[in-house]
Amino acid sequence: SKSPSPRQNVPVRYFIMKSSNLQNIDISQQKGIWSTTTSNERKLNGAFWESSTVYLIFSVQGSGHFQGFARMGSAIGCEKSQDWGSAGFGGVFKVEWIRKESIPFQFAHHLLNPWNDSKKVQ
Repeated sequence: SKSPSPRQNVPVRYFIMKSSNLQNIDISQQKGIWSTTTSNERKLNGAFWESSTVYLIFSVQGSGHFQGFARMGSAIGCEKSQDWGSAGFGGVFKVEWIRKESIPFQFAHHLLNPWNDSKKVQ
């Protein structure tokens, strides 16, 4: 079991992670890692260090579904992975998959994002 986080009083953060294809999600679920664009790294690392927990909700672009969700397990490092084969990705970080299931966006349409003009979460 993990020791308590020193950031327990800081809110939990949630991010929707869009993937260009299902293969990237499969790699993540098998290896427990993820990599994102370098433009996302600062925001995710900040959330990791300032929050008690960071949840990542994954969706393949154009799928109309969420593919599951995971907990961010480490900060994003400098090491890159060849698993995704794209120069557009930054460093690798650990993710702990909690649920691996295809869930249609319509099941979450009652959720609105106040930081995105109260648009539906998808």
